[in-house]
Amino acid sequence: MNIHEYQAKQVLRGFGTPVPRGKAAFSVEEAVASAQELAQGKENPVWVVKAQIHAGGRGKGGGVKVVKSIEDVRKEAARMLGMTLVTHQTGPAGRLVKRLYIEDGSAIERELYLSALVDRETSRIAFIVSTEGGMDIEKVAHDTPEKIKTFQVWPVTGYSPFVGNEIAHALGLKGDTAKQIGGVVRSLYEAMVAKDMSLLEINPLVVTKDG
Repeated sequence: MNIHEYQAKQVLRGFGTPVPRGKAAFSVEEAVASAQELAQGKENPVWVVKAQIHAGGRGKGGGVKVVKSIEDVRKEAARMLGMTLVTHQTGPAGRLVKRLYIEDGSAIERELYLSALVDRETSRIAFIVSTEGGMDIEKVAHDTPEKIKTFQVWPVTGYSPFVGNEIAHALGLKGDTAKQIGGVVRSLYEAMVAKDMSLLEINPLVVTKDG
């Protein structure tokens, strides 16, 4: 079963994973109302309007836009809803956009890559990480495979802080952010097991400017 980004983030939030606030929208009016709700109490709000389809590469296809006004939220929502979004994962036929996700913008310092999957050869959950977040991981694997690291979790022992420490080191994280990634990885492992996931991918995993 594939689920949309907004549904995945609801699941992860339930396991304590830090994710930006956001709301799903099925019409332009809902998108505007969601943006207004997210903006409450903020001086200079920034939103991300995201098309929700079961495929990656949405940004390159015009399905993810950062906006700084309610009018632009309305404009992008009207443009995306009902469009056929074509990405490298949809094939030439594309996918019809029927829903959006309106999310708080983040002040991004670094973009990283983190995914978890079931390694069929070892029957273990494996975390795959890279410092090259925000890019096509397939391209990174082809061009610079040394920038991708894999860490496996032993089923008998379950998640260990050692795994988080190793991932922090591989991603070049230090101090408080290194401690934080341990909690993130633990929450993702717990979600993987509890929800019987086969694949969980976060691209990009971001370090914000305030840490």
